Amino acid sequence: MAWNRDQLAARAAKELRDGYYVNLGIGIPTLVANFIPAGMKVVLQSENGMLGMGPFPYDDQVDPDLINAGKQTITQLPMSSFFSSADSFGMIRGGHIDLSILGAMEISETGDIANWMIPGKMVKGMGGAMDLVAGVKRVVVVMEHNSKDGAAKFKPQCELPLTGSNVIDLLITDLGVFSRPDRHSGFQLIELAPEVSADEIAAKTSAKYTVAL
Repeated sequence: MAWNRDQLAARAAKELRDGYYVNLGIGIPTLVANFIPAGMKVVLQSENGMLGMGPFPYDDQVDPDLINAGKQTITQLPMSSFFSSADSFGMIRGGHIDLSILGAMEISETGDIANWMIPGKMVKGMGGAMDLVAGVKRVVVVMEHNSKDGAAKFKPQCELPLTGSNVIDLLITDLGVFSRPDRHSGFQLIELAPEVSADEIAAKTSAKYTVAL
């Protein structure tokens, strides 16, 4: 049985470590904040100029001036700080963010990612993904394994415009987890979602990978 969105986010949260500074992308990655292990100190950073984001607000806590990079309302913590987006991107480009968890439209077998536009469709902007994949120490992608029409999203080469080349360290899909020992190596299938078989993943994947279960 494939993981649902919350289960995907919970699996991604296992990549967090105490003391990490973490940037969460739009979509499923934002849910990772709900699964930070109790007692673990993780500081969430947003490209639009906030360090130390709190949880999503209840209806009576909504402040329209407090938003993350995905335009979602958030809350602040006693330790939260605010600064310009230039300073925020300085943190990212300077290698001060330990981990970024992003969504994607396509991932290649060599670690390329396409996640910012589909030609012919409206594009609001490229956002911070290009800086994140280039400047963050470790990059994890969380996505559905196949598109709505069943096409593989983990494939030999990305067909959509690239966000970054050879930048992905770990890929978590609703069917399983693929890891690379380093960025000179290929992906290995290291974990299966419950009741999902390696054969099912092979049938739904066009990228080359090895099995290390």
